[in-house]
Amino acid sequence: MKKMGCVEIVWGLVLCCNLAMALTSSSHNELAFEDVEHLSYDYKDALGKAIMFFEGQRSGKLPANQRLKWRGDSALTDGKPDNVKLVGGYYDAGDNVKFGWPMAFTVTLLSWAAVEYRHEISSAHQLSHLRAAIRWGTDFILRAHTSPTTLYTQVGDGNADHQCWERPEDMDTPRTLYKITSDSPGTEASAEASAALSAASLVFKRVDSIYSTKLLSKSKSLFKFADKYRGSYKDSCPFYCSFSGYQDELLWSAAWLYKASRDEKYLNYVLSNQGWSQAVSEFSWDNKFAGAQALLAKEFYGGKKDLSKYKTDVESFICALMPGSSSLQIQTTAGGLLYIRDSSNLQYVTSSCMVLSVYSKTLMTSNIDGIQCGSAHFSASQIKSFVKSQVNYILGNNPMKMSYMVGFGSNYPMQLHHRGSSIPSIHSHPSRVGCNDGYSSYYSSNNPNPNQYVGAIVGVAALLDGTKQEPLQLLQINTTINMVDYM
Repeated sequence: MKKMGCVEIVWGLVLCCNLAMALTSSSHNELAFEDVEHLSYDYKDALGKAIMFFEGQRSGKLPANQRLKWRGDSALTDGKPDNVKLVGGYYDAGDNVKFGWPMAFTVTLLSWAAVEYRHEISSAHQLSHLRAAIRWGTDFILRAHTSPTTLYTQVGDGNADHQCWERPEDMDTPRTLYKITSDSPGTEASAEASAALSAASLVFKRVDSIYSTKLLSKSKSLFKFADKYRGSYKDSCPFYCSFSGYQDELLWSAAWLYKASRDEKYLNYVLSNQGWSQAVSEFSWDNKFAGAQALLAKEFYGGKKDLSKYKTDVESFICALMPGSSSLQIQTTAGGLLYIRDSSNLQYVTSSCMVLSVYSKTLMTSNIDGIQCGSAHFSASQIKSFVKSQVNYILGNNPMKMSYMVGFGSNYPMQLHHRGSSIPSIHSHPSRVGCNDGYSSYYSSNNPNPNQYVGAIVGVAALLDGTKQEPLQLLQINTTINMVDYM
């Protein structure tokens, strides 16, 4: 049977935030979605697994405390063609390529979860593991920013990689390097890298002030590069090209820099460019408007009343997603799952739910009773309850009665579109598995993957037969859970 789906590192991180939200108590006096308040899972266990997932995506020299033991060292000479050190970072999806832009978005969201839900994640004894996951990404971003006007954005030949099915430990496809410079800019990628470092600087501020200061300094450098040399990454990229432009990333980056530094120039930047802000119905690796709006709406409630447009726009985003809203744009399946994209839908569900999670918390801490969506009113508790319904869907409350997280519950996917998981570990099968050998011996195997990839989340693509139906295929492994508020 053909392996279904591929892994994207973005998902696990968003799910981490939503799981953290799931750890907090919920009100029982509001309308609940799917009677969600009376349904509960072991969110602490799911959160731990979601964070562990990132260890399976690691590239480079693995640490002694590596928990997913089936992985080994890999790609130890990355960067050599340009005499730079680009070892480390994360592989993308089920591939052996490192894509800097979505990797940076992953780091930003992991950091956002750590900042917003530090207490809940710490109570679940997962904060050190989350910090380690963040640092594995930020260390790579620091290495990739080799000069004030240079950022390496990809390591590996995506086309060649897709022609091979081999473990990262055996990888022999070209480790081609791609970079953006002042002559060949990619504002989206450099601005996202800036956002990742400034967000992470907040995570490490209390525990490693020297590292935190370094992250913030390099974030400022990357933002300056992104803003001064404006040009869309779609003109410089081979994969993960931009479709939404770079204005969202610039606002997102400036918002994080203001949050991390409190430097008024970044506040003035988002004020003077608030005309860029758009009402959207998706938050993803390509479109960051809703995330920037959520950050700046919190500043609005903190007294920065000139930021009202961001508050209005993020509430339009929420109204576009909430069932029962008068301005609903995103439908749900019969089982209650947000249906945003035909392919890899859970990636977009979990990232969108992260914004809902964070904004519901902002409303609660600001003593705001909720938001108005035309004739419908939604309290913060109702928004939070809806996010929990999406988390529960992922963990097993769905028509298939299957957990879409590997290793969680008793019924979960066993055949994942992931090279390292689907081929025996190099520790148990030290003989090299070549490019074509992987396809002929393992890719089409009917057996469960030999390495259980704990914490991986399948993307779940919806198949349409004239009407909207429940997801029937497992197409993509991801890493995002919004569970902290329910533990």
